[in-house]
Amino acid sequence: MSDRFRELETPQMARTKDVVLMATVSSFENMVHPSRHELRQFAELFEPVFRASSMEARRNAVAALSGCPTMPRSVAWFLATQPIDIAAIFIGRSPALDDDTLIAVARTHGPTYAKAIAARENLSVKVVDALVALHQGQEQDRRDPADLPDSAIALARLAAMREEQLRQTIKALVQRDALVRTEEGPEQDERVQHALLIRFARLGDAHSFAITLADAMGSSHWLSQRIMLDLSGLQLATALIAIEISAADGEFMLARFYPHLKEMRGEMPRAATLWASLDAHDCADRVHAWMRADDYTQGKTDDAHAANVNDAVAEPVQRPAFARARSAARR
Repeated sequence: MSDRFRELETPQMARTKDVVLMATVSSFENMVHPSRHELRQFAELFEPVFRASSMEARRNAVAALSGCPTMPRSVAWFLATQPIDIAAIFIGRSPALDDDTLIAVARTHGPTYAKAIAARENLSVKVVDALVALHQGQEQDRRDPADLPDSAIALARLAAMREEQLRQTIKALVQRDALVRTEEGPEQDERVQHALLIRFARLGDAHSFAITLADAMGSSHWLSQRIMLDLSGLQLATALIAIEISAADGEFMLARFYPHLKEMRGEMPRAATLWASLDAHDCADRVHAWMRADDYTQGKTDDAHAANVNDAVAEPVQRPAFARARSAARR
């Protein structure tokens, strides 16, 4: 709309456009499971109505839509790339923004958008890594750390602090049962680790799950992250079978982190079909190979691997079953 036309617009006309916008939003909010046709129709109608409305109406519409779990990708991108004072609430809360969209917004729209993304709850490992890498890349030519913006420092510390806090939480949960497990042997540790994996999968907390998986395998966190970034779910299924997770629990975890594995293939979910296609001995051999490569990988894995080694030295706790088998295989 041209500035000249806006000058001629009456308050009544402006209010009418705001009402149309909010009616469009309310109608979409009330669709529990919108069909493809309804999503396409909303995408076609929403943007022109949004652009014609007042700033206050736009903010209200964005706040309302930030709670919708399903949304056309074009609309989600449109809202996430609005000026930050409008987009912040949507970026910080919307469940309709997948990892790839969040990363793309951070890369194309700069630090203020990245800061809003960092404020989201339960950020995935993939997004945290991308945010940290983005800020490290932006600041790599700076020589004085005091010149770093607060958002870069916060993001750089975010991954390290979360990982350390989660690692300490996991240790505390294991140590809490130290008195009752003395006669039960290391199998109790494995049961605790498996219970934590189920818990973090139920919460959809990929970061905590990856740390626990690394401890259960006796590997670096870097390796468990790489396993989870395989979107087919094959690598995670392989790792879970190798550490002797039950089929029911493993299929549940796969479906939580890879929603496409909930889909039915014949009479079985795709997660069950994938699980049944894997052989336990082959999985153990494959994960052993990954871990041997992990041991000799330099640079990015050094800190995570050193942390695991230091943990083993500092605490007189038995290594997980898979890690014990790994050590035996070396001998």
